Amino acid sequence: MTALPDGRPARVLPPAPGRAAVIMLLFTAALWAIETLDQASGGMIDAAGAIYPRDTGGLAGILTAPLLHGDFVHLAANSVPFLVFGFLAMSGGPVQWFAVTATIWLVSGLGVWLTSPSPVLGASGIVFGWFLFLLTRGFYARNGRQILLAVVLFLFYGSLLWGVLPTDPRVSWQGHLFGAIGGVVAAYWVAKADRLPSGA
Repeated sequence: MTALPDGRPARVLPPAPGRAAVIMLLFTAALWAIETLDQASGGMIDAAGAIYPRDTGGLAGILTAPLLHGDFVHLAANSVPFLVFGFLAMSGGPVQWFAVTATIWLVSGLGVWLTSPSPVLGASGIVFGWFLFLLTRGFYARNGRQILLAVVLFLFYGSLLWGVLPTDPRVSWQGHLFGAIGGVVAAYWVAKADRLPSGA
């Protein structure tokens, strides 16, 4: 196991797994509650919270769009990887997880706002960001356990990576691509920060 400069081991699971699981379950439940309200409103929440590209009035959607989904099928497709990747991304603790998630959220949203040809919503950008964070973090950190986790995740979910290509006009590959970029950036920052001695 590779240790951090202050002697702490580089983790692959959250330090408090029960708390991490509760956070992710509540987060996912919130997405289902929001979608239920949206369905009851006839789609008004989606219409108000989507990212509208290159429209300054649509910038607020960068913050709200990942919480929204087109329908329950869309949300169901995201829910399992959202739970799994979000839980594993919490291995550095909730503060680091929040910073990683915020980075992915903003990079994905800004990328969509700048490049997408149509309005976008959904948590897929966050899912891709967490996935690429988990795939690349171990290589930046030179940590064998984290690299092994990346290999296992790639074997199970590697086909997701096709989602960064424009293969389906109904899917925002831009959100996937920029979410993935955000995850790689976050992995680099986390590995760099972890290499600093405590108190540096």
